[in-house]
Amino acid sequence: MAITLEKIEGRWLIEYMDAWGDDYLHMETRAYIEIKPDGSGEFQFGLVHGYFYGGVSAFKKQPSRFEFTWEGNAECDDASGYGYVCECKKDVIEGYLIIGNGDKSGFMAVRE
Repeated sequence: MAITLEKIEGRWLIEYMDAWGDDYLHMETRAYIEIKPDGSGEFQFGLVHGYFYGGVSAFKKQPSRFEFTWEGNAECDDASGYGYVCECKKDVIEGYLIIGNGDKSGFMAVRE
């Protein structure tokens, strides 16, 4: 499925992450990722908060995806990393988030 910013822009509620349970995921606020029309955005889950910028990448024989780099904080320490988002079906996205210190997790989110 070809991804475009128009298809994925907006606010998404993170329902699940591979590495963290619900107690951590929604610790401070309802976990979310928000993608703006220009490819910038913001996310928060648990005590991790970041701002990102990215764009759509397409590879031969693979689905396109929105890839981004981010900066922010994790438990009051500066943090950065990268990630990507794929549209898996209408109003559902899946992705992967990497924190520079080595933590990483897949996630699934639904449109708010």
